Amino acid sequence: MTRTQVSAIAFAFSALFAGQAMAANTNATLTRDQVRAELADAVRTGNIVTGESSARLNEQFPALYPEQQTHSTVTRTQVQAELADAIRSGNIVVGESSAKLNEQFPNQYAQQDVDSKTRAEVRTELAEAAAHGWFDRHIEA
Repeated sequence: MTRTQVSAIAFAFSALFAGQAMAANTNATLTRDQVRAELADAVRTGNIVTGESSARLNEQFPALYPEQQTHSTVTRTQVQAELADAIRSGNIVVGESSAKLNEQFPNQYAQQDVDSKTRAEVRTELAEAAAHGWFDRHIEA
């Protein structure tokens, strides 16, 4: 081996060990009982990865473990209102394509223009244009 190869190998090992040492240094220290309690809870719920697959036990064998309880913070009426708004604006995906309805059929849905002007602003611009005689000029919108 050449000196360059030995240096590269030594650098790789030192980076590996330094990375593991930094990863092992955490500020949150758990007691032995807390770790045992977390392990018992993980075994009970099936949140443990075993073997070569990256799937947890409760994903591989869902009938053997209790279903994970998820509590929603949104009410039924809020969900229905959001769905109605999404359908009205075409912000919903239908079918196998990942395009939304307002992207597939833009003419069927109102475009939301963020930079729209109020009626009063348009009237003010019109009055200013009339006062300065700008009607014969091309004004960019």
